[in-house]
Amino acid sequence: MLTLTSPVETPLHRLPAGLKLAALALFTLVLFRLASALPLAVAAVLVAALHLCWGRRFALHGLRMLRPLWPFVLVVALWHLWTQDVAGGAVILLRMGAAVAAANLVTMTTRLSDMLAVFETLARPLSPLLPPRRLALAFALVIRFIPTMGERIALLAEGWRARSSRRPGWRLVVPATLAALDNADQAAEALRARGGTD
Repeated sequence: MLTLTSPVETPLHRLPAGLKLAALALFTLVLFRLASALPLAVAAVLVAALHLCWGRRFALHGLRMLRPLWPFVLVVALWHLWTQDVAGGAVILLRMGAAVAAANLVTMTTRLSDMLAVFETLARPLSPLLPPRRLALAFALVIRFIPTMGERIALLAEGWRARSSRRPGWRLVVPATLAALDNADQAAEALRARGGTD
């Protein structure tokens, strides 16, 4: 199973997963209650400080995990510059950056198995409709395959660029879909070989 946990050991690694996830939920709720840039900037600085206080390697790992945000940052920034609402754009970007960085901090300091155990416990009331173990497994598979699919799409794009000077764009939709189906088929075969989800 893919792990996004940081190899740099910190005191945060020893805190219970449920406590960290509850703190993340509360922090995110507070972020969405804040409506001006200054308190959101303070929250963002606080999250950045929590990354930096565990060393350069840990902070750089956290920074790398923010890379998927850049397209959204660019779109939001350009839109708010065009509409001349810089303050509104700053609020959105600070809120988004602080929330994602805080979520990454929890991910970097919590084993996936511990998070899944919390998720399975929370899903127990749904057990008459759907077994909590299956929900937790679906959650784990999503976490596992998002970065894998990102890598497959990057390889497909690289192969396209090696054969053509045109941008791949929509032409990657079919091979990416086939790759996703292939991954799903392999995962299903592996689960069946291990006796399913029960």
